[in-house]
Amino acid sequence: MRTSRDGWWLLITVLLAVALFGAVTTLLLVLDPATSKSEAIRTGGLVSAAIVALYALWLNDCRRRVEESRHELERRSNEQDRERVADERFARAVELLGHEADQVRVGALHALAGLARSRPSYRQTVLDVVCSYLRRPFDHPDYGQARTGEPRRWEPAETREADREKQVRLTAQRVISELVPDRRQDHSTPPDLDLTGALLDYIDLSGKVIGQLVLRDAQLYGTTRLGATEISGDAWFTRAVCYGRADGDHVVIRGRSSFAHLIAHERVSFEGAHFQQGAVFLSAEFRGSVSLADSMFAKSVDLRRAVFLSDLDFRCQLPYPVRPGTGGMTVNTGAEVRLPDGWRVHPDGRIGRIDAPE
Repeated sequence: MRTSRDGWWLLITVLLAVALFGAVTTLLLVLDPATSKSEAIRTGGLVSAAIVALYALWLNDCRRRVEESRHELERRSNEQDRERVADERFARAVELLGHEADQVRVGALHALAGLARSRPSYRQTVLDVVCSYLRRPFDHPDYGQARTGEPRRWEPAETREADREKQVRLTAQRVISELVPDRRQDHSTPPDLDLTGALLDYIDLSGKVIGQLVLRDAQLYGTTRLGATEISGDAWFTRAVCYGRADGDHVVIRGRSSFAHLIAHERVSFEGAHFQQGAVFLSAEFRGSVSLADSMFAKSVDLRRAVFLSDLDFRCQLPYPVRPGTGGMTVNTGAEVRLPDGWRVHPDGRIGRIDAPE
């Protein structure tokens, strides 16, 4: 069909060129007697040649557009093939995460990480899957001893199985750290991390850029590193239990921050941190030392019923004239307690009325 149409256009072009050749030549000879026959024929030939050249240009443009369309179709087809292969790789890796062998599960995690690196559109999905793996129930003799202070007897087979699963989970944590961008990388759309109820061991997110961070009901062992992390969304530590140290120095949280009902057994440090929407420490319990020196709360801070059983350095910047909530807040008067100017510690250890400086 296409060849037949092109043949008709070629015939029309030839006829038009012949007609214009004859018309131009005749008009020049009739209207300008001074023009020689050879000049008239040459001029008519130029006109007809121009028509043929225009047809050639048009035909070449049509072929170019056809070729571009073909390349676009091939590109889309190849993209669909790559997408299909990526979907198959993703589905297979997720399936292998449930395999009995720990080596297979580790391989599945590395496969997911490779997929997220090669196909950035999969990054959030892969992170969601890895986070969901860490939310699975798990225990280990080391964690039981950290919770109770006393070792619980485990059968040797159970201990070996727990050791193998622990290595898989540590791999999952490393995958998260690798896939979450740091401040030096492109972080126009930082990923979210939902680790609700997860058990984490030495999780390191320092210097990373995160969308929303959810650690509700999480169990945190070892050192939790959030130093210089930028959280563009909300940060939820509600009811989390931290059995090790927590390092959040110079963290920036642009959304809401909730540490309500948090229990921290060792040192917690948020020195130089910036809480742009304030923070909530309602009923939080800190059994180790706490330092919020030089931190900044752009909005109010809720310290009602918060308990500080060891050293406390709360010399931070607070919004004025907004007054923080401190009803029921208690500190250990036998420990070193440093508070902002105007705060007073009552003899019974309770912080009473706040006299904010003028």
